[in-house]
Amino acid sequence: MKETKAVIFDMDGLIIDSEPYWRLAMIEVFNSLGFIATEEMCAATTGLRIDEVVELWYQNKPWQLKSKEQVCNDIIESVCSHISSKGVAMEGFFEVLEMLHKTKLQIALASSSAQIIIHTVLKRLQIQDSFQVICSGEEVSHGKPHPAIFIETAQRLNTLPRHCTVFEDSIFGMIATKSAHMHSIVVPEPSNYENEKFALADIKLRSLKDFKLDMIRL
Repeated sequence: MKETKAVIFDMDGLIIDSEPYWRLAMIEVFNSLGFIATEEMCAATTGLRIDEVVELWYQNKPWQLKSKEQVCNDIIESVCSHISSKGVAMEGFFEVLEMLHKTKLQIALASSSAQIIIHTVLKRLQIQDSFQVICSGEEVSHGKPHPAIFIETAQRLNTLPRHCTVFEDSIFGMIATKSAHMHSIVVPEPSNYENEKFALADIKLRSLKDFKLDMIRL
């Protein structure tokens, strides 16, 4: 493992328990369009940018009532509302953040979510000043599993990708991490923990509470 100089966090499902809000929002919005969405369908797109999710489902069953852009906006608005009123940090996140702040490592956030959702989360958890770099999926050409967001984040940190360690919870995020040639630590949601695809990760944890500094080379 290469020396780590920067740590990059994913956000949804890793920093904040927002995946249930994403699924609820998508089910509500898509069902209003006559597209019957399920928990399983929503879970299958975890880690993708919302515009890519909407495009994927539109190609499967086109709707007429609203534009794809409006559907994206409706989902984002619903997610922000849920996060603002009841969003909570994932177990162990604050402890890991405090641990990393005591080192000389740079800390960044790289999320597929829109800027407005990122800022909603940062405000809700009061962590606006915790990251040297914040990169949204809106700012890169391709979403995860493409490595664009991680490569862009490393460039903004002025750090080579091989010196970055990434915390992710999704398979798409893990693939993006490894494609960027970064060290991968995954914390899958419990129902997906045994998924064989996570074997690609360097380290797999059941919770951020299980993280130790010696899992990355300082």
